[in-house]
Amino acid sequence: MNYALASGHTTVTDLLGKIQNQLLTPLINLLFVLATVVFLWGVIRYVIGSQGDPKNLDAGKKIMLWGIIGMTIMASAWGIVKIICRFFDTCT
Repeated sequence: MNYALASGHTTVTDLLGKIQNQLLTPLINLLFVLATVVFLWGVIRYVIGSQGDPKNLDAGKKIMLWGIIGMTIMASAWGIVKIICRFFDTCT
């Protein structure tokens, strides 16, 4: 599926490949790293910062939960991008 765009030599496949390689993959990687940092912050807050205080324990648990949710969403987004990339045969 190589439809030429108005710009001349760029095809839809080339455009999708560039979007994936230059925009989506770095963005998903950055957000995955941020979700991991959030999770680790929750672990630190739960283990070190709580000092047995139930309020701080609950706060650490919530932060860890949001970190796990973020990592799950980013892993899912990465999988969806890979499925679309394979469908359009733009994987590199």
